Amino acid sequence: MDEDPKPDDGQHNERPEGGPKESPKSDQNRQSNGKDDKPHSRLPLIIGGVVVALALVGGLIYWLVNRGKVTTDDAYTDGRAISVASNVSGYVVALGVDDNTFVRTGDLLLTIDPRQNAASLAQARANVALAQSQLASAEVDLDETRVKAPAQLQQAEAQLEQAEAQRTQTLRNYVRQQTVDQRATLATDVDQATEQLRSAAASVKQARAQVAAASLVPQMIASAEDTVAQRRAQLLQAKANLTQAQVSLSYNRIIAPQDGRITLRNVELGTYVQAGQQVFYIVTPQVWITANFKETELTGIRPGDRVIITVDAYPDLKLYGHVDSIQEGSGARFTEFPAENATGNFVKIVRRVPVKIVIDRGLPADWGGLPLGISVQPTVYLK
Repeated sequence: MDEDPKPDDGQHNERPEGGPKESPKSDQNRQSNGKDDKPHSRLPLIIGGVVVALALVGGLIYWLVNRGKVTTDDAYTDGRAISVASNVSGYVVALGVDDNTFVRTGDLLLTIDPRQNAASLAQARANVALAQSQLASAEVDLDETRVKAPAQLQQAEAQLEQAEAQRTQTLRNYVRQQTVDQRATLATDVDQATEQLRSAAASVKQARAQVAAASLVPQMIASAEDTVAQRRAQLLQAKANLTQAQVSLSYNRIIAPQDGRITLRNVELGTYVQAGQQVFYIVTPQVWITANFKETELTGIRPGDRVIITVDAYPDLKLYGHVDSIQEGSGARFTEFPAENATGNFVKIVRRVPVKIVIDRGLPADWGGLPLGISVQPTVYLK
């Protein structure tokens, strides 16, 4: 007998013939994977939110840390570099410094051959001695003139009186010879009386001329005084030449004007230097910072503000200073060719203004100073 087929329960597990049989666990895994797709799609949003929050926190911390501070990397060490040049020409016969030698004020740096200027000095001294002698002689002549000139006038006047008296006597003799009877005199006596009268008249004229010459007493004294004044002027000129010769000789010895270190030496023993030629620089120990801040960064900077400075060449060195002053003008204003904003097309450029920062402490005592022109980074703490 044929068996009845099993009733249909509504579930048909169809599978192809020969295919693998699917288990209920596979259906459960498929359902669980479908449920996890939605949480994984939110992970990038969560990461993005965390990054934004961290950025906001970092920005806030940076603002809190850096508020009230202004810094720039456009800054460098600055100082005084004194250019030393020769005032005379000649060969260098002595050199007392080497590269980077530290010198004190008054130290002898080098000597230029002084023989020519020494000879000029000796000649100037001789001229002074000659002028002094001529002045002394002129002063003696003045004293003599003041005494002799009035005496000579008196002597000339006395000689005039004597000549006039002699003429009067000869005139009487002449008149007597002319009025006496011709028989009582000789012709020779008459001629002799006439000649004596003429001679006496000539003597009177000569005496009058001497009086006229001797009467210029004020003029003679004034002339002697002018001679003395001239000799004094010559003496002053000779002394001025002596001073100039001494100064010229001093130029042969170049002396250190300030404490500092020899830099850029371009002279050797035996070098011929020209007058005005620069031979080296002296860099003084005083060093400060020149920081070129943007004009928009100057709002809160004031003289006296505290500054901390780091030096690129010495990363472990930290210097402390203060703002000394702010230059009255941007760097562009003092260039050789300043900008002409009133011509052509205008493009606004943020200018930089030099700020002088004085170093107060932090530099080791045995260093002596920092090289000029090296890069630093100052941070100004605004009040």
